[in-house]
Amino acid sequence: MALKYFEMERGSLKEVFEILLAHFGPQNWWPAETPLEVIVGAVLTQNTSWKNVEKAIANLKEKNLMDLDKLVNLKEEDLAELIKSSGFFNLKARRLKLVLNFLKEHGGVEGLKEKDPLELRRELLKIPGVGKETADSIILYALEKPVFVVDSYTKRILARLGFINGEKLPYDEVQRIFHETFGDNLKIFNEFHALLVALGKTYCLKRKPKCNLCPLRKICLLRG
Repeated sequence: MALKYFEMERGSLKEVFEILLAHFGPQNWWPAETPLEVIVGAVLTQNTSWKNVEKAIANLKEKNLMDLDKLVNLKEEDLAELIKSSGFFNLKARRLKLVLNFLKEHGGVEGLKEKDPLELRRELLKIPGVGKETADSIILYALEKPVFVVDSYTKRILARLGFINGEKLPYDEVQRIFHETFGDNLKIFNEFHALLVALGKTYCLKRKPKCNLCPLRKICLLRG
């Protein structure tokens, strides 16, 4: 049985977390062996499926290139060829090189961990091609700092549950809901984001959601 974090509060975000945790179990995200691999994956996963990213990362590992110095020194066109499966590979190679150079210039992963999370977020967002979801994924999963990652699954599910009015609410406003509810709880942020992704991929589909099978059907506005 999954570990309970909270007493159940009917209709609350905490109840949603507990139900999903009991249903799916701990997700233990991010699916990577090292913080550097998390950072690479966070850039490559933009506008593609994780399966495609896995192929690209496997290529880098096969060539023994999952190393900061090696990746920084790798020619952009060679990197693009290796990450081809992730789509938009020329653009992503350029973006990834910028992120890796930033990482190198600031003392690697350990150097970034020393930075204030808010200041680091501002610096990451200045890098072309790094949006809020990518920056927060790096901060949460690679650097283990408490910031909640918002994605399309999060907005879809919260809108259907009635926590937000539609899916167009700005990123930071959706994120604020989680921070106000859970404080700066790193473990909850890590698990909850992963659980929402699991729900969005399995039951709360964009089209033809499987409401009759969904573990949240009793509290969802779309329940069948």
